[in-house]
Amino acid sequence: MARHDELPQLVALLGLLFSEEAEFTPDPAKQAPALGMLVPESTAGAVFVAREGGHAVAMASLIYTVSTAEGGRAALFEDLIVHPAHRGRGVATALVRFVIEEARRRGILRLTLLTDMQNGHAQALYRKLGFADSSMKPMRLNL
Repeated sequence: MARHDELPQLVALLGLLFSEEAEFTPDPAKQAPALGMLVPESTAGAVFVAREGGHAVAMASLIYTVSTAEGGRAALFEDLIVHPAHRGRGVATALVRFVIEEARRRGILRLTLLTDMQNGHAQALYRKLGFADSSMKPMRLNL
């Protein structure tokens, strides 16, 4: 679980993620307060961290919700990012597996995630870990 004192490191990781994603842009003034709603864990969600040498080198978030279709708790799996210096060592795979097991332990019935359409590497990772393509199309309305 992420700690409050790690918020600057997590904001930096999100900056890396959002600079790689087509639909988002880094904005620490937005990301810091949003992470503050999840760290420490709250009813809104949780942030899971992989550390090396006491520093956060990867993170992933669960945003809690309810699925009427599943008849219980569900979550959005968000913000998976591994610092580039730590990629290629299985950190993402280990972190996703950990988050899936934590979600099961917490009674989450379904995880939903979004990836960039062109990010085949991430999609292959998620498929390898049990995620399946959906026939649902995501749509957004920024308010």
